[in-house]
Amino acid sequence: MSVVANAGNGKVTVPDLLQRKSLAAGSPSSEAGVEVILVGDSLGMVVLGYESTLPVTIEEMLHHTRAVRRGTRRALVVADMPYGSYHAENAESLRNAVRFVKEAGAEAVKIEGGERRLELIARLTEAEIPVMGHVGLTPQSLHALGGYRVQGKTPDAAEQLLRDAHAVEAAGAFAVVLEAVPRELAAQITRELHIPTIGIGAGPDCDGQVLVIHDLLGLTFNAPPKFARQYANAGEIISNAVREYCEDVQSGNFPSDAESYHAPQTGKNRKTISIAS
Repeated sequence: MSVVANAGNGKVTVPDLLQRKSLAAGSPSSEAGVEVILVGDSLGMVVLGYESTLPVTIEEMLHHTRAVRRGTRRALVVADMPYGSYHAENAESLRNAVRFVKEAGAEAVKIEGGERRLELIARLTEAEIPVMGHVGLTPQSLHALGGYRVQGKTPDAAEQLLRDAHAVEAAGAFAVVLEAVPRELAAQITRELHIPTIGIGAGPDCDGQVLVIHDLLGLTFNAPPKFARQYANAGEIISNAVREYCEDVQSGNFPSDAESYHAPQTGKNRKTISIAS
């Protein structure tokens, strides 16, 4: 995933994002680009072929985070902690979070949940690991929520979401993802919090937005969610390219003579080399 925002031209840091919220959320910048790259556990579905994010392991997330970190210079790299990696005692959760920083080069971690994660967020922050919270639709709670459904639609549910967002901030998180919540509620949370809100299916009034890169590029085969805007159809481009390649191979048009290597010539006689297999 990629959080798109606006900042300076140097390396993006957690203090940069907090300062930007305090100055003027949503202000234009001289440089447009991705400020935060979230290595999300959604890779389990769009890269690894799982039916949900639940099977994703720590090792899989570490592998992908390392790869992203090696290719990133400016953006802040945030690693999603997968299901089961922070649900036990805080000491074990801390050890797992440390692995993302030490072994994969992550500059922050993201965990799902509101009030029930207050103690954990505080412990990670105390250990100097920046934490991005995540409330609303939390995909790792798929079974408890009864599916991928919009959250905060009733007064009681909206009040709980407000408490969750404030709890995440109070615990020390530097930002919070708001997923699949009514835009009015997201706007209220954004006004009330002093940390940036990052929306995904939460309307245009959040401080930043995040999209799964595969949805953005049209690399998924399933119908995208309502909130995902497709900016390219790379899937169709790739399919057409592979189809043309197969047709050229079958017709003998690939490889051509220009795309082939030739044996060196000795004098005026060129020898033909025959290889039997």
